[in-house]
Amino acid sequence: MLEALIEANKAYSINEVPIGAIIVKGDEIIARAYNRRNTDKNTLSHAEILAIDEASRVVGDWRLDECTMYITLEPCPMCAGAIVQARIPKVVIAANNIKAGCAGSIINILEEDRFNHQVDVARGILEDESSQLLKNFFRELRKNKTNRKI
Repeated sequence: MLEALIEANKAYSINEVPIGAIIVKGDEIIARAYNRRNTDKNTLSHAEILAIDEASRVVGDWRLDECTMYITLEPCPMCAGAIVQARIPKVVIAANNIKAGCAGSIINILEEDRFNHQVDVARGILEDESSQLLKNFFRELRKNKTNRKI
């Protein structure tokens, strides 16, 4: 999770919502990403989607069934769906996302037993560090009252 937090800090440094994700296969990090939605001007540029894309290229398949994903914030509906579709067997999440989380906060796409794939989820790993980074980001955003949209 420390590596995912490094990615989140990269997002923070470019005024993106500080969310980071890494994907591990065995003992090796095969993908790392951070939010780039504003930078890329692309709705799909969430850390999880970018990491899945990179990992799929590294593995050479859309199935990431031997991988674990680490994310600093509970995934949104789009990202949770992509995780299920990629057949990622385990996800480790730092902080809950009470406004858009789809790994238990609002709904639980990752562990929905009606889907053909469920994800083993671990929660609360480095939660305080991830939460503090997000709080700092949004506090600064409100303080600066910039005109950009998040």
